[in-house]
Amino acid sequence: MSERIWDVVDDFVDETIVGEDDALVKAREDSVGAGLPGIAVTPAQGKLLYLLARIHGAQRILELGTLGGYSTIWLARALPPGGLLVTVELEEAYAEVAARNIARAGVSDRVRQRLGPAAEHLGALSAEGVEPFDFVFMDADKAGTPEYLELVLTLVRPASVIVSDNSVRDGKVGDPDTPDAGAQGMRRMHELLASARERGTLSSTTIQTVGAKGYDGFTLILVEDV
Repeated sequence: MSERIWDVVDDFVDETIVGEDDALVKAREDSVGAGLPGIAVTPAQGKLLYLLARIHGAQRILELGTLGGYSTIWLARALPPGGLLVTVELEEAYAEVAARNIARAGVSDRVRQRLGPAAEHLGALSAEGVEPFDFVFMDADKAGTPEYLELVLTLVRPASVIVSDNSVRDGKVGDPDTPDAGAQGMRRMHELLASARERGTLSSTTIQTVGAKGYDGFTLILVEDV
């Protein structure tokens, strides 16, 4: 089965049931025009995040990796009145593009952007004693994901949901000898999740995906205890 078929199916899904509006389309287009890397979630994946957050009844969302704000908009729209989304981005140029996209989508009132290394901001949020987040989307650098997961667990509560993107890495996550630092980060994350499962603190699974972004996958985590 060719990647062309995956693209055709993604296009069909986007056109029929995703419901991407002008603000989301413009967010994608402006991110590309500004030279941001083409690593944002697809429309179908953005809708999945939106649905997961809605189904969970999320009121406080944490996002690691704002990029151009595309996934941020989807997640912010899932929040009820009074909800809050905190999103962290390392690159200032990306955050500036995201701020414009977020404002155009009309969700600036519920989004708080933070600029700098994810680990530093996670530590700062923990030190600030912020109210726990009930939904987390981890989409920052993959090599750092194991550290981010451990820090995120200080910022959530039982029944919180964590989604980690790009968990499969073209199948490289299955190779213990892969030189891909991101894949090794995902392997380490799975090892941490396995240990947490044995302790009864986290329950998780990883789902392989194909589509416009090729072959990858995501990990869905339920916090059982903290």
